[in-house]
Amino acid sequence: MKIAIVYNRESQAVINLFGIPNKEKYGMSTIRKVKDALVEHGHQVRLFEGDKNIVANLEKFMPRVLSGERPGLVFNLSYGIQGKGRYMHIPAILEMLGIPYVGSGPETHAIALDKVITKMILMQRGIPTPKFAVLETPESRLDEALQFPLIVKPKNEAVSFGLRIVRTQEELKAGVENIFNEFKSPTLVEEYVDGREFNVALLGNNPVEALPPLEMLFDSGEKIYTYEDKTGKVLKRIQSICPADIDEPLAKKLQDLAIRTFKALGCYDSARVDFRVDDSGNPYVLEVNSMASLGLNSSFVKAASAIGLSYERLIQRIIDVASQRYFGPVIDTGKNGSGEASQAFSFITQNRDRMEGELRSLTNLYTATNDLVAKQTFIRKLEYRLKKMEILKERSRSDDTSHWLFTTNDGLKDGVLLVVPIDIPGHRGAYPIPFRKEPESIFGEGIASSRGGLMVALKTLDALRLLGKLANKKIGVFVYGDEGHGMRYSGPALKEASKQAKEVVVMAPGYNPNSVIYQRRGASKIKVVVEGTPKRIGAKNYTVNALDYLLSKTQELKVLDQKSPLLSVSVQNIETSRYALLVPHRVSATVIVTYTDPQKAKDAEKSIHKLFQSRQRGIKTYFEKLEERPPMLKKEGTKELLKKFEAIAEEWKLPFTSESTLLPSAAGMVDDKTPVICGMAPSTKNLYTPTESINRTELVQKTMLLTQYLLAINED
Repeated sequence: MKIAIVYNRESQAVINLFGIPNKEKYGMSTIRKVKDALVEHGHQVRLFEGDKNIVANLEKFMPRVLSGERPGLVFNLSYGIQGKGRYMHIPAILEMLGIPYVGSGPETHAIALDKVITKMILMQRGIPTPKFAVLETPESRLDEALQFPLIVKPKNEAVSFGLRIVRTQEELKAGVENIFNEFKSPTLVEEYVDGREFNVALLGNNPVEALPPLEMLFDSGEKIYTYEDKTGKVLKRIQSICPADIDEPLAKKLQDLAIRTFKALGCYDSARVDFRVDDSGNPYVLEVNSMASLGLNSSFVKAASAIGLSYERLIQRIIDVASQRYFGPVIDTGKNGSGEASQAFSFITQNRDRMEGELRSLTNLYTATNDLVAKQTFIRKLEYRLKKMEILKERSRSDDTSHWLFTTNDGLKDGVLLVVPIDIPGHRGAYPIPFRKEPESIFGEGIASSRGGLMVALKTLDALRLLGKLANKKIGVFVYGDEGHGMRYSGPALKEASKQAKEVVVMAPGYNPNSVIYQRRGASKIKVVVEGTPKRIGAKNYTVNALDYLLSKTQELKVLDQKSPLLSVSVQNIETSRYALLVPHRVSATVIVTYTDPQKAKDAEKSIHKLFQSRQRGIKTYFEKLEERPPMLKKEGTKELLKKFEAIAEEWKLPFTSESTLLPSAAGMVDDKTPVICGMAPSTKNLYTPTESINRTELVQKTMLLTQYLLAINED
């Protein structure tokens, strides 16, 4: 991989030297050490000063990549040349250029450099930090009830610039005056916590790994870690020990707080959180270093060494976590690059950009459940896409309104059926949610409920076709467009198609990361309509109106909901009809019953009918069964199918778990005798909401998993 190390050392190549100059710089010995570590791991490395020439230099070293080619990476060691927001300058330029880089984004660096905003965020998240105040000038009064001794430091600086302890009003004024004159900055004043000082290094993103806590030991002088201490401008009076000599509960508490702080500020890849622990064992976050030093004697490097990471391996680990954030996991093929399975792996991982590009185009085609025209337009595009792979529509088993069945030349008999929804349930308003990408997630209209699973299926079929293995596979693709109607129309057709298949894979999303689903609840949707006599608002009589009657009964549903942990009963929505200036005379409620035991569901439905059935004068009740979605129950064949996927995941070192979920899916419509696995789409957050998203890494992982599974079918 091409890696550019960007730093600030000697160059002052800017248009104007203006504002506060940066005093924080890496030594050339550390910069060369980082370079040597990267070269040792086979990377092509260049060094660049982070000045006005950086755009031209990077463009030469990292020209625009072809579609599907992995771009290079910047190892950011730049603290900036000048200005208050200097940490964010290079990351912001890199984001504009579209070049991936190691470390946090510009917004996180801006927050971390502003100690006041950092503390406000920590307090909002319930993370302990010392009490504080801000003094704008030396003449500003300290109105807050802070107790001496106090710590003073610049509001927008790092490396302990201007840090000192003050014990009197006179010392406080002198400290503020020093900061104001030297840094032209307001002063952060916070209560001094007399106790032990620790820091925790953090590495990774999802999950974030907290390294063992390191303790700073003060031999003499004030118990604070000043700029002079950090730069060796005074006699060495501070030592450090890692792992710190503390009990496990305190270590765990520091690590947990560090991870919470890392996430609260939106850090990426690596950071360091500094703590003070008082005599009662209470930890307080002092500040966050979003660009923790990688000098050989730094706390971060010592913490890495404590878990067995050499300097070279630490630098490569940082590259790995940043690469995974941008490009997805580095999967060890174990095949030395040979064989069909490895060729499939290469095809999938090298075409991530194309996959996400096609996903964008699919997501931008909005197909609401009730929009038949949009769905038919979408199907025509999909049919053309599949036809190029010689996967053709079976007209006799497609109704062109709710479901479509496509098969390979050998048909579906004793093959694998992939089940894909194309409609987007719910009412989102006039403007669909736009497609957008973040380092770990992709957002868009129906990205999880439909498009993510469809993209996994299409790219899997592309990989099989590339290898020349698609034509002799028995594969069917069942596409349906009435998920928003509970598969009222497509459900029977899916059941019939699944009877022919040997195994079924449903391209619905999982909920927990890297999971597939072996069991889902069923669901019944019942519409309850209550009609009463129209009444004037404020009329006094003794007959109940329709709305009051229905609301009183919905409260009693809680009794049914609490009868069994495997059964839930809830009201999904209520609609009313009324005449002008009259109370509602017709009210309807949609009641949802989710269950694993069909008999308990029937009993619950009977109880609902009995509960709402009116015996009151002037009230009539009607019932309508809107949907019935059977549960997906774990059966022997499904267990064996699950084992196949577990074996593939283990062989290819793919993260893999299985789960049971509460929401129904198409898997419940599959014939009882046919093994079925659900959740083959990337895992989701906020399903069916405007912030619906899928995991970017899993888009590749699930495609890899499904491809290797289909490569193996019909081979034994």
